[in-house]
Amino acid sequence: MADETLTVAAIGDIHVGETSVNPYRELFREIADRADVLVLAGDLTNHGKPAEAEILAQDLIGIGMPVVAVLGNHDHECGPTEDMQRILEQAGVRFLDGTPQVIKGVGFAGVKGFGGGFENMMLDAFGESAIKQFVHEAVNEAMHLESALRQLDAERVLAVLHYAPIAATIEGEPKEIYPFLGSSRLAETIDRFPNVRAVVHGHAHHGFYAGRTPRGTPVYNVAKTIEKESGRPYALLQI
Repeated sequence: MADETLTVAAIGDIHVGETSVNPYRELFREIADRADVLVLAGDLTNHGKPAEAEILAQDLIGIGMPVVAVLGNHDHECGPTEDMQRILEQAGVRFLDGTPQVIKGVGFAGVKGFGGGFENMMLDAFGESAIKQFVHEAVNEAMHLESALRQLDAERVLAVLHYAPIAATIEGEPKEIYPFLGSSRLAETIDRFPNVRAVVHGHAHHGFYAGRTPRGTPVYNVAKTIEKESGRPYALLQI
């Protein structure tokens, strides 16, 4: 039924490396017993290498649940991500960037996001071309998120990011790196859509689990290292 509560397990920053051996097989099996959908909030690999994706794919194959994902900054380290994404898509992963999904009545929209800072400390597109390019990337990601959210005809939506949309969930990280951990432009976009029931992100390994956008939408930092209410490396959310 479209109005049934959906249990979502969300985890980010799993950083699968080339030398890993079945690093998440048991955890994914546990998640399959506790949730309806698995969300991967970026930094799926250490360097975005196909060999790393192959290892992750082996752990995902056959878990028997929908898996949606966005990429993180680490997934872009080695350049083009097409080969890595293709391997994971063959294992059943649905990448959200540009392709929102509806699963059992709940919409999933996501992008990687980008930095730029928060609230009155956001970086402006002024001065050198390198600064303008940085801000342009942040604006572009917010626009891609808006486009994805507009495509969804669902009363309940979960927004999936890698970079943070608010400062509250990166508290604990050095303030000097806040501009590189997320952007309020993402929260501004989310707050234009009242059907977004929650937001998940990763990237800030030493941040804080929960916060809210200016209009009150719950935001959860689901990086693997963050202490969560579930007591496990993943968050469990009821959408």
